[in-house]
Amino acid sequence: MLIETEATPNPATLKFLPGRIVMDSGTRDFATPEEAEASPLADALFGLGDVTGVFFGRDFISVTAGPGSDWSLLKPDVLALLLDHFSAGMPLFRAGSAAEISVPAEGDFADNPEDADIVAQIKDLIETRVRPAVANDGGDIIYRGFDKGKVFLQMQGACSGCPSSSATLKNGIEQLLRYYVPEVTEVRAV
Repeated sequence: MLIETEATPNPATLKFLPGRIVMDSGTRDFATPEEAEASPLADALFGLGDVTGVFFGRDFISVTAGPGSDWSLLKPDVLALLLDHFSAGMPLFRAGSAAEISVPAEGDFADNPEDADIVAQIKDLIETRVRPAVANDGGDIIYRGFDKGKVFLQMQGACSGCPSSSATLKNGIEQLLRYYVPEVTEVRAV
């Protein structure tokens, strides 16, 4: 089994491609070791000590190293864990966990029913244009709400904490949404 790696715009994060489907649907972001307990693989990656984030995409895993970590030392350990996990056919999540349940993050905004058409346009653009591009960089973006012209989005995976994420939001996503949805005046990260 060959696992390819790719750099991401976030220098602390590498994208690992095992050559197979990781998540059949959706994504999963682990920002703490406690969250990672739902997954034997994420738990093992955090167990390496230098890992501060794990993200499962459709066909990739993004791993974020802590400040001062040396990827030349960490990468072989991550590859070994991934190889062992996928070669053994181990489950991605522990049985009996709430891993498949999606709970909205705190801070979601209740969309005004009068904005339903605008929200539908925003969600469609995010799903068809933004998410695929962000996934190429080892992350994901989640719609969190629309209020008085402001769109609230959450960055995950390699995009969370990336030095260029604010530029991506302002120069890329905001311009795209403002072009196609004139009611959008601003995009904010939550």
